[in-house]
Amino acid sequence: MPPKQELTRDTARRLRSDQTNPENRLWSRLRARQLEGFKFRRQHSIGPFVADFFCLEAKLGVELDGSQHADQLEDDERRTEFLRDAGYKVPRIWNNEVINEIDEVLQRIADALEQSRQPTK
Repeated sequence: MPPKQELTRDTARRLRSDQTNPENRLWSRLRARQLEGFKFRRQHSIGPFVADFFCLEAKLGVELDGSQHADQLEDDERRTEFLRDAGYKVPRIWNNEVINEIDEVLQRIADALEQSRQPTK
């Protein structure tokens, strides 16, 4: 395994053990196929990046953003562009939305999952 990929996997493992409160809250509602029967993974490495939440079946990577993301907009955009170029949808959700509006967040994710079921034209 190339060193960079190994580094990404180690980073993903560390992030899984050090989840933020919003990540824990969302994970508690995504895990065990609770949302529309889709399987999600948390802190999943894809290429050189780690997606906060990932559903392979729907080709969906969900990214949570907190205040620290204001300082890393370019990095976030590179990650989003990489995932979209690889064919994944990437909804970005603010941490405060997860804390204050969890049902609306889950509906946005469910809508993205439903779009993945639509035949492409």
